[in-house]
Parts: sequence; C-alpha cells; structure tokens
Amino acid sequence: MARIDNDIALAQRLADVAGEAIRPFFRADFGLEDKADQSPVTEADRTAEAAIRSILETEHPDDGIIGEEFGTVRENAARQWVIDPVDGTTSFIAGRPIFGTLVALLQDGWPVIGVIDQPIARERWLGALGRPTTFNGAPSRTRCCRALDKATLATTGPHCFSRSEGEHFLALAGKVAPRRIVYGGDCYNYGLLASGHLDIVVEAGLKLHDFAALVPIVEGAGGRMCDWSGDPLGAHSKGDVIALGDPARLDDIMEALHAGH
Repeated sequence: MARIDNDIALAQRLADVAGEAIRPFFRADFGLEDKADQSPVTEADRTAEAAIRSILETEHPDDGIIGEEFGTVRENAARQWVIDPVDGTTSFIAGRPIFGTLVALLQDGWPVIGVIDQPIARERWLGALGRPTTFNGAPSRTRCCRALDKATLATTGPHCFSRSEGEHFLALAGKVAPRRIVYGGDCYNYGLLASGHLDIVVEAGLKLHDFAALVPIVEGAGGRMCDWSGDPLGAHSKGDVIALGDPARLDDIMEALHAGH
C-alpha cells in the first residue's frame, strides 16, 4: 500500500477516536472554561485531542503535531499533523451538530490530507492531494456559480472580523442577494461547499488548525482555497481565507472584497 493510503487510513482512524471521545459529552454535562483569548474550551475538546495525540505519539513519534488545545511538538518536522478536535466549540456547547473534528497532514508546510468529521450526524469529508474528495465514501463535488448575485455566501459570524475586515466582507456581501447569506457553521460550511450546497465561504483571523484540513477537501472537490490576496494557504498563511466552489468566480470575489480599499 502506498504511503498516502496509509496516511489516509490513519487520518480517518484519528477522526474515529475523536468522535468516540466527543459523543458522550454532546448535550450532556461537561466542564467548560474560557481560554486566555476568551474562546471556550470543553472536556470534549481536550479528551478528543488527547486521544488523537496518543495514537500519533505511539505510531509516528517522528512526526510533528500541531493541536489547538495542547500546542506543538517537533515543530521542524517535515510531516506535521494538525488537529482541531472540536472546530465550532460554540455550536457544540449550544447542542448544534454543525461543529466538526479537523485532522490534517502537512508535508513541508502544505496541506496534503484533510478530514472534516461531524461525529453526531456521522458525516465525513475526506480530501487528499491529487485525489477526488469524498463525502461518506462517495464522490463530492462543488457546483457551478455563474454570478455573485446567484451565490450563497457563508461565514461563521460578523463578530469574527476586525472593523477593517468587516468592511471588506460587507463589500462582498453587498454583491450577494441578502437572503443568500448564511451565518454560523465553522468547518461545516466548507464541507457543505465541497458538496455543492454553498458557493463561497469567507473568514479572517483563522489559525492553521482551523483551515489546514479544509484545503485538500475543497480543492479535491473542484473548488479553490486561498487567502484574501489570492495566494495558496499553508503553514505561514496569516488566516484570512476564501473558499469558493467555482474557481471562475475568484476574480469577481477579489474585486468585490477589495472594492473601495
């Protein structure tokens, strides 16, 4: 079996163990704290990440690990696993099953494998460099979007933007029909885009663990991911993110996003 096949199988197993750790906490009593940046963290986040790290430390002790809850080890490794055990912790706390576990593998700083796993609905998107994206094992494809005023645009929430970033987002949103703007969803939005249900996702201020897994999924489904300058996303990207299902709309999005700035 090729190494990429082994890595894909491992990424899926990591998502499996995270789901097993998370499900008992969903809509149940669990410990809740605020981190230094005031973002929430729960027992589910920490238990799931610890389960993933245990497997990686045992089976791939030379690979780096970048996790939201427990930081980075072996930061100079060529291969790095990037983990967000519960992306969308606010939705998890609210009992909304639109959060997800994100597992990515970087090679020399670039995402080559990504998993979005929704452990309650048991929905999983899997992407790998050079391979078509799948949703629960079946092919997943983005859809054609002929104009911005026909697009459905999503973002986690306006509170996630700085004032300047918010102005850019609103400039883009002004080109989209108001009833086609969706708020909330975190990583789940990118899975929906990869399955052809959304057309554009725009966010800012993301960390590597928020977006690394998304890149192979969106691009393997026929879409495109980049930063607000149009550059590819990797380990050194600053966290302003565009995902689009139809790459033909990129110039329209960039023009709208930067209109008047």
